[in-house]
Amino acid sequence: MTDSKSLNPGEIRVAALYRFAAIKDVEAVQARLHSVCEAGAVKGTLLVATEGLNGTIAGPESGIEAVLADIRAIPGFADLEVKYAWTGDMPFLRLKVRIKREIVTMGQPDLDPARQAGVYVAPQDWNALIADPTTLVIDTRNDYEGEIGSFERAVQPNTRSFRDFPDWFRTDGRALMDQMKPQRVAMYCTGGIRCEKSTAFLKAEGVENVHHLEGGILRYLEEVEPADSLWRGDCFVFDERVSVGHGLVQGDHTLCRGCRMPLDAEGRASPHFIEGVCCKRCRDTRDDAQRLRYAERQRQIELARLRGTEHLGRREDG
Repeated sequence: MTDSKSLNPGEIRVAALYRFAAIKDVEAVQARLHSVCEAGAVKGTLLVATEGLNGTIAGPESGIEAVLADIRAIPGFADLEVKYAWTGDMPFLRLKVRIKREIVTMGQPDLDPARQAGVYVAPQDWNALIADPTTLVIDTRNDYEGEIGSFERAVQPNTRSFRDFPDWFRTDGRALMDQMKPQRVAMYCTGGIRCEKSTAFLKAEGVENVHHLEGGILRYLEEVEPADSLWRGDCFVFDERVSVGHGLVQGDHTLCRGCRMPLDAEGRASPHFIEGVCCKRCRDTRDDAQRLRYAERQRQIELARLRGTEHLGRREDG
C-alpha cells in the first residue's frame, strides 16, 4: 500500500465523479470500493445508492486509477465521467464509503435523472445561453456556496440544503417564472449532479426547455479562459481545499471548524473569529462547553503540527 503522506507535493490526484445508473447490490459495491480505496491509499467520500454513485476521492494516481477501473466495471458505469485536479496536500482526512437512499438528497423519490434530466450545455456554449436576457439562470447550490462565487445574472435561492430546493421552486421560483416568463431555464451546480436532479424535477413540474451546465462549475473553470469567463469569485468544494478558481487553482478560503462554513480574508479578520473554534456566523450558536472543546481540539492539532504528526482528532472534523 502506498502511504499518501509520503507523496511529494503535486502527486495527489483528486477525482470528482458521479453517475445516475441503477445499482442492484449496493452492499457488494460498497464493500468492493472500500477495499480498493484502502489498497490504493485513497481517501475521500463515495456514496452508493440504488440510483447511482457520487463522490470525491484523492490519492496517488495509481490508486485513483484502480478505483475508477473498478467503478467502470459495474454494469451501467462504463461511461463514467470524472473531473480531475492535482494537489500537493491530501485534501481528505479519512475514507468514507456509505450507502444512501439518494446520492444527492432532494427528497423526491420518483425522479429518474438518468432519463429525465434537462439538456446538457457544454462550457464553451454556456456564456451565450446565460447572457441571453430571455434565459432564467438558477444556482442550485446552497446559500454559503453562492456567497463566495456565482455566474453573472444568476438567481440565488439561498437554500440551506438541496432538500429545500423543491419548496423554493414551488413558491419563489414559480413566482419568478410567472413574472419573467423566460424562454428557457439554465441551471448550474458544482459538478453537475444537483443539476441533473433539479432539471429532472423542473420537467416533472411541467417546465419545458430546461438546460444545465455539463460538468458543472468545475469543468467550466477548467476549460473556459478567465478573460472569457462570466464566473465571479471562487467555487466552494467539499474537501480541505475549500475553494477553487479558474484552472481549478486552490483559492484562499479556509473553513471555520465550528460550523464548517467557508471563510475569506475578511471573515478571518473578524474579531468574532477564533481559529478552530468559531466565526461570526456561528459564535452565538455554540455554548461555552462546545467552545472549550473546540479550543482544546485546536490546541492538540497545533501541538501535533509542531511534532510533524497528524492529529487523530482532526479526522472526526473532516
